[in-house]
Amino acid sequence: MVVPWSRSLGWRWLRLAAAVATLAWSAPAKERFVYFGTYTDGSSQGIYVSRLETATGKLSGPELAAATPSPCFLAVARNGKYLYAANSQVDIGGRKTGAVSAFAIDPATGHLALLNQKSCDGPGTCHVSVDGEVLLAANYSDGSVKSFHLNRNGGIDADGSYIRHRGTSVNAARQNAPHAHFIQADPSHRFALACDLGADQVVVYRIHPADGTLAGQSVAAVPPGSGARHLAFSGDGRFVHVINEMGCTITTFTWDAAEGTLAPIETVSALPPGVAAQPGYTAAEIRAAGHFVYATIRGHDSVSVLAADRRGRLTFVQNLPAGGQVPRGLGIDPTGRWLLVGNQKTGNVVEFAIDHRTGQLTRTGQELQIGSAVDVEFRGE
Repeated sequence: MVVPWSRSLGWRWLRLAAAVATLAWSAPAKERFVYFGTYTDGSSQGIYVSRLETATGKLSGPELAAATPSPCFLAVARNGKYLYAANSQVDIGGRKTGAVSAFAIDPATGHLALLNQKSCDGPGTCHVSVDGEVLLAANYSDGSVKSFHLNRNGGIDADGSYIRHRGTSVNAARQNAPHAHFIQADPSHRFALACDLGADQVVVYRIHPADGTLAGQSVAAVPPGSGARHLAFSGDGRFVHVINEMGCTITTFTWDAAEGTLAPIETVSALPPGVAAQPGYTAAEIRAAGHFVYATIRGHDSVSVLAADRRGRLTFVQNLPAGGQVPRGLGIDPTGRWLLVGNQKTGNVVEFAIDHRTGQLTRTGQELQIGSAVDVEFRGE
């Protein structure tokens, strides 16, 4: 049945539609907490938090979320309830050691409450990641990786494995011993991949989630003298992109999720065409989003964008200034619209908008002042 138009009924519907539209327009923008890891050897006191409006890119002023010594890398649990920090050096029982700290996230303020802290049994803890009930950490100074089992309340429970890498490579100044720099689970949650800068290797471990222990699985090499630092999986999980610190290059592998093995495809420069790696240029972080890969390069103080094809091969897209000196960590918000870069030396975090179609970055003008910013991590849902 068709209801005939009437002036009074028609205007009621128009007013109702206008009210609904106004309500939708005035609804608060979706916000996400973004956390910043730092070194506390200057103006920083620990971990900082800001709020990002995902629709506009607006950032709130940073607040101290937790005072803790040199939380140089962070990891947020998938459920968004807990945050873990790699403390490069702490004093535990009168002994200087690297450590990991567990925090509960206040969902209203984003501030952090310490749950507990444990030694990583090695100095210079530089990376941490979390996968379900397993916490993974890398110790740079002694070239070791460490795992823990987590309890149901998010705290760090029993020790899992402590494994010290072996091997050296061709750069006598930097590679006369192993230097583990990164460890993270693969998308299947069955394996953990660790980058070792000193040995020019990616070491793959099988994860035993019941007790958090690790077992050796396979090893893959990057070109000698490259310095494998961090890695990122492609969105479909078929490829692994490894950023090489000293070579300022990216080595791409195919990933066999059934066997836990890597097969090399290619190594390309992370620098723009015509710019060669040189002393003082060191690559730092790599992230993947959609069909694009993003990397920071210290010394050159820039961010590079590369596009990945269906075979995992990378093509240069863009390189632009990072907006500060010594860019370290970069983070991409879960919507894939905004990229933040932490510049350690200048103590600032710079925001860029991401073009989904081209992958290119545009500086938004949003910038935060955070002393010795070195990592950027977003809290999900």
